[in-house]
Amino acid sequence: MSGLSRWVREHLVLMLGLLVLVYTFVPIFVVVGMSFNDPGGRNVYQFGSFTLDNWRDPCGPDDLCSSLLTSIQIGLLATLVATVLGTLAAFALVRHDFAGRSASNLLIFLPMAAPEIVLGSSLLALFVASGFAGQLGFWTILIAHVMFCLSFVVVTVRARLAGMDDDLEQAAMDLYATPGQTFWRVTFPLVLPGILGAALLSFSLSFDDFIITNLNSGNTTTFPMYVYGQERVGVPMQVNVVGTLMFVVSILLVLGSEVRNRRRAPA
Repeated sequence: MSGLSRWVREHLVLMLGLLVLVYTFVPIFVVVGMSFNDPGGRNVYQFGSFTLDNWRDPCGPDDLCSSLLTSIQIGLLATLVATVLGTLAAFALVRHDFAGRSASNLLIFLPMAAPEIVLGSSLLALFVASGFAGQLGFWTILIAHVMFCLSFVVVTVRARLAGMDDDLEQAAMDLYATPGQTFWRVTFPLVLPGILGAALLSFSLSFDDFIITNLNSGNTTTFPMYVYGQERVGVPMQVNVVGTLMFVVSILLVLGSEVRNRRRAPA
């Protein structure tokens, strides 16, 4: 009995960690299982029978694929714009001293700290006051997504820059490298992991957003808005197919990055 209790004490943290992981992944397992579900009735959350029809026709209703394409387009554009602007802002905040730097740091955190309903309603008021009340749609959603993604990019890239040792940059300049060569061959490769992480975070936030998008969307429907609208009449099972594919793509990205890092470790 003492041996069992000692084993439990030694592996308690591991067991608790595994329980937390299982608890976290239960909703994902449900989504994956429901992607093979044929409910056979209005209760789409009850597993009726196994089927592959959902995967043979992943678009299902026409509105599903169109809303998914809209979310992907907005996510990619918002990620591109926010990553470029946020990276430039992070370099300015870390590498340069200028008047208003402290105030800029405070302003960067405000969109992250403010509730989404406040941001969404404020942006809606701004668009209405600017005369865009009748033109709410794709572009107003894009502007809103760039706005709240920008803060996350700045914070992520800034953390990478703040923790980076500048000895390599100094060594490159001591070896007669020009400022441009030093940036592209030394600084940028060192900061690139932070930029990629910020870009992935921005796309996830943009693709997943509902509250801000719903307030500034007009007649444009994104994927989260489509799921919310279909909730009242019965969500098609193809939504679970899309969720499963997104999860698989995320896992593949993480595994690919880990394999790449392990291959580079011996070198």
